[in-house]
Amino acid sequence: MRIKLASSPGPAGFLLAEGDRRRSFLTGELLTAASSDVDAPVEKPRIILGVGGGIAAYKACEVLRRLTESGHSVRVVPTEGALKFVGAATFEALSGQVVTADPFDDVHEVPHVKLGQNADLVVVAPATANIIAKAAHGIADDLLTNTLLTARCPVLLVPAMHTEMWEHPATQHNVALLRSRGVVVAEPASGRLTGKDTGKGRLPDPAEIVELARLLLVRPDALQRTLEGVHVAISAGGTREPLDPVRFLGNRSSGKQGYALARVAAQRGARVTLVAGNTADLATPAGADLVRVGSATELRDAMHKVAADADVVVMAAAVADFRPVALAGHKIKKTSADPDPISLTKNPDILAELVSARREGQLIVGFAAETGDDTTSVLDYGRAKLQRKGCDLLVVNRVGAGLVFEQEDNAGWLLSADGAETAIPHGSKAQLASVVWDAVTARFGEPQ
Repeated sequence: MRIKLASSPGPAGFLLAEGDRRRSFLTGELLTAASSDVDAPVEKPRIILGVGGGIAAYKACEVLRRLTESGHSVRVVPTEGALKFVGAATFEALSGQVVTADPFDDVHEVPHVKLGQNADLVVVAPATANIIAKAAHGIADDLLTNTLLTARCPVLLVPAMHTEMWEHPATQHNVALLRSRGVVVAEPASGRLTGKDTGKGRLPDPAEIVELARLLLVRPDALQRTLEGVHVAISAGGTREPLDPVRFLGNRSSGKQGYALARVAAQRGARVTLVAGNTADLATPAGADLVRVGSATELRDAMHKVAADADVVVMAAAVADFRPVALAGHKIKKTSADPDPISLTKNPDILAELVSARREGQLIVGFAAETGDDTTSVLDYGRAKLQRKGCDLLVVNRVGAGLVFEQEDNAGWLLSADGAETAIPHGSKAQLASVVWDAVTARFGEPQ
């Protein structure tokens, strides 16, 4: 039997019970747990990291490092072209596993079949136009393409190529064909390419690739293209209200949840406009258009502008409730006397304004960060806010020390205007984002 770990859902969360057997990811050898003691080793999620022969192959080293450090067993399968950019020794040192591109190496272990059969996830990053074409048409002329044919687990292809190659009708046809079979072909990022070229086709940030990979291990269907043709406008991060040219009033929001919402929406096919406050240390999600703002009034102006033609509006930003009445024209000096009191005034209620101004058919999602008190629970405060704001959906988070703000994980409740309430279990912020977009798809309807 298998014992599932409550803290680690999905294919990763299993202990080996006494007498249970599994195959070595490296050799295919059957391993047996010695006892049913709770200290029995945890079976790590098994990931194949395919690496294509493009200049972005060097970024696969960071993807590999992040995956192994987060508890995954990773076998790197490069193409011969990839090994011209990054040597096998580098991949072996980072993964602790043998690296080869030749299906005839260790042929007695049948690697061209077993690697795909034993994997929980296959990620190819970078996925060149050549790899995408081979995968689409079933060509198997090296170890990586053989592995893609034998894999029955989720497959994530992360493209990296010049803009002209990405936009070519042949590549777009191949991408559409793969997606129709359930393969996740990620949206590439935009930015600097090889040489002086700039455009769409850049490999997304390694942290983003790892986030998508971890999401697929938990939810293999989380990135299906359910938002094709939908324009979503998302706010993220905390606002800053200036006191003087140096100081400001702010909050602890990192913007990670809003960015996760943008990232998952873009990979589900949406056109995404992300309005971001204090998030300078976060990479722009691949496929999203970024608008940077500072204060609440700047956020208000930007959200009204982008919401004008958006089908879905998500207010995930932590907007300051108050701002100073007056802005000092110079740095307020520290003196021996106590400082003058700072007079505050209310900031506009952006969510309520967006609800009031929405056009017919537009769906609006709000967020509520609550602590609760002696008389009212977090959930009750969220219910009251949903009633007061009038949005269609409201995500309620319990915040506090070590909770939500500046964290990688999240949990909460999703409340609906029709009275439905869904508890969102603890998990990555990408997992919470996928729950939100599931609810949006159910209410908004999948595009035709």
